[in-house]
Amino acid sequence: MAETETDGERRRVLIAEDEALIRLDLAEMLAEEGYEVVGEAGDGETAVRLAEELKPDLVILDIKMPIMDGLAAAERIAGARIAPVIILTAFSQRELVERARAAGAMAYLVKPFQKSDLVPAVEIALSRYSEIAALEAEVAGLTDRLEIRKTVERAKGALMTTYGMTEPQAFKWIQRTAMDHRMTMKEVAERILAETSGGEVTQPAS
Repeated sequence: MAETETDGERRRVLIAEDEALIRLDLAEMLAEEGYEVVGEAGDGETAVRLAEELKPDLVILDIKMPIMDGLAAAERIAGARIAPVIILTAFSQRELVERARAAGAMAYLVKPFQKSDLVPAVEIALSRYSEIAALEAEVAGLTDRLEIRKTVERAKGALMTTYGMTEPQAFKWIQRTAMDHRMTMKEVAERILAETSGGEVTQPAS
């Protein structure tokens, strides 16, 4: 089972999909993996309203829905910083993936999918969302946020390449080091990049 609990509470998920059978499959898969489905919707407008009311930990949105499509709903939910969003689509064209990212989606799933596809997408979306929230807590300006995200992304890549860390492990190491040394994550990231480019890297603590 996936690690779905934080402080003893199960991750709460809202599902929006206009096909009832797919919605049922999603709910069953999530429940089997320890997630709690707190709401279901058949259109984007209802999904946005439920997200505002229920404040879930994650929202899964089908891209093709009546009244309001998944991309428009994702923009509303992500823009209001309610929860991370996963876009669900039967189309794998690059254009839709890029539009989903622009709408604020943290991950996407192409139908038909298996449970083995669903769980990693959920964990990636939750992990990326928590990273962005942590970075945004450091800075106020949008331009600064984007610059810091780029620097931290590069530093994560350096740690992953040098030490074989996973992406979440690399971010947690940067975050923990910043807290331990009373530095910003940007300062830690810049130090990692300087050390890796110079060929002398201090082995990170476990």
